[in-house]
Amino acid sequence: MLKRWLKKSLSPRERSRVRVYARRRLLQDVGARHVVRHSFKVFPAKIRKIWRIGLVLAGLLCATVAQADYVVQVGIFSKPFFAGEAAKVLHRQGFKVQAQPIIDVPNRLTIRLTVGPFVSRRDAEDTLARLKALGHDGFVRKATSTAPEVRRRLVTAPTPAKTVAPAPAPEARPEAELGGVTPSPSELDEEGIELALAAAAEPLSVEELFGLGSAEAVHTPTFTGFFQSELAYAVEEPAHYSKFRHTLEVSAQGRWGRRMKWRLSGRAAYDAVFDIEQDFYSEAVEDERRFEADVRETYVDVSAGNWDFRLGRQHIIWGEMVGMFVADVVSAKDMREFVLPEFDVLRIPQWAARGEYFSGDFHGEAIWIPRPTFDDIGVPGMDFYPNPIPAPAGFDLVIAEERTPNDDLEYSGYGLRLSYVQAGWDTSLFYYSSMDAQATFFRRIVTAPTPTVVYQPDHDRIHQIGATVTKDFAATLLKAEVVYTRDRWFDVLRASDADGVVRQDYLDYVLGVDWSFPRRTRLNLQLFQRWYPDHDPDMIPDEFETGASIYFSTRVFSTWEPQFLVVANANRGDWMARPKLIWHAGSHWRWTVGADYFGGEAVSLFGRFDANDRVYTDLRFTF
Repeated sequence: MLKRWLKKSLSPRERSRVRVYARRRLLQDVGARHVVRHSFKVFPAKIRKIWRIGLVLAGLLCATVAQADYVVQVGIFSKPFFAGEAAKVLHRQGFKVQAQPIIDVPNRLTIRLTVGPFVSRRDAEDTLARLKALGHDGFVRKATSTAPEVRRRLVTAPTPAKTVAPAPAPEARPEAELGGVTPSPSELDEEGIELALAAAAEPLSVEELFGLGSAEAVHTPTFTGFFQSELAYAVEEPAHYSKFRHTLEVSAQGRWGRRMKWRLSGRAAYDAVFDIEQDFYSEAVEDERRFEADVRETYVDVSAGNWDFRLGRQHIIWGEMVGMFVADVVSAKDMREFVLPEFDVLRIPQWAARGEYFSGDFHGEAIWIPRPTFDDIGVPGMDFYPNPIPAPAGFDLVIAEERTPNDDLEYSGYGLRLSYVQAGWDTSLFYYSSMDAQATFFRRIVTAPTPTVVYQPDHDRIHQIGATVTKDFAATLLKAEVVYTRDRWFDVLRASDADGVVRQDYLDYVLGVDWSFPRRTRLNLQLFQRWYPDHDPDMIPDEFETGASIYFSTRVFSTWEPQFLVVANANRGDWMARPKLIWHAGSHWRWTVGADYFGGEAVSLFGRFDANDRVYTDLRFTF
């Protein structure tokens, strides 16, 4: 009906211009940069006043005083049909979704789906965490709109009377001329949706655009969580079941007045593999894994103007690449299955106090961790325990109990992160000083009564400074992270070294490019490298360690999603391959079958697990 109204309102020449320019001109740039540039042309004096730099934080003058809105981008689609299918799933799961035309390439209407908007970046990041728990991809970005200047490009000779409006005005076209029926966007075909999007100056509600019901019904659930059952089978000899784990995580959240929010969550797990493989694993491994219960994110949020404070156990995520952790320096990790679990299972929250300042496009964050949490590496005998360098011939090998610092405040961690969004570029700088969450195996040699090499996992203080950059170019997302780490211990091969370790500084950097294609297809390529400026020749790593990864996913029949991830190191030829197939059975159910393969030298990052190839399946219900 709306398409019919547009056809009656415009001359044939104007309709042709709207259709051509909606497909060829509306989608030629990335939006945010275009909006900013043209806004300065149209309102130069006003924009200059709004964008006065007014905040000094840690010696950096980099903030504005305007309130910023943020969204979570969940997909780029070239067809309204595919956008509508994705929007329906998100709507049923309780998210408020918007559709927006973006500037991309000629002859194609491209639709950006976003969840939000949110007044603060904190709320956007919390929503992103829930989206990922439900199996969606996404990232936080600044909310943008199609500026009036962009809209005027749809016609070659615009006048105020000829400008296309986002919705028909009742007085401009009486209801009688529309057959007595008010047009509903949900009744539009794909061509009508394209015209509606082309005419819109602001993002459109997908609840109305695709006929999904009232947006007022969307709400934030009080209770959320998931139940997941996982079964894994190690295929290398001796073949055995390695996991039959059942996990339940429940979270409750709410508010105290307008300025305080709270969250309480916990996780419990039972691994029944020890009922199947009764004699394969040691008693220590069984005690470690059979039953677990832990407090997860449990905190209180307090808002005071532009300031937000969070006290309690929380995730602090400063960077995220596909399948690796470079700038994600604060989170501790459950490494008992290496990096194979999903990130929401792999990450361990920290007990921390966090203060954040939001002002316009600036975000400042300071953290203090009085009692740090460390990576969980399990106990010797587990499939993915990070065994140290083998003992020389004639020596026994003993791995002592891991030593972690006590609760003294001298072992606390602290950090500062500053981020800024400008013309679609999301950049950040950070500094973090902490006890190393990753354990180093310190060595000592005992000669009597039996020659023995004793390794003890231990932790010492490190210092890290880094930066992250994210920029989306319509269907292409560019990410880069760089981190310089000081004073971390590394194992060395020489027997003359008393404790078998040496201090090293090193630089990590990674560049990733993510492409979105039609039919919800995604391709990600990453190149990463580590450089040791003062490299010790007796270390296992080379001075330059170079690697790459490729990730691919697509959708088949809307519900089936094949994925494939390969990460490889060029120095020793070690690699990890992870094919999987996911069935999205409704809004809350997900079933996965997959395999994990490793190869390479025994002392390499992936090759040390060459005998741990496995196949697995898991079923997750998210609520």
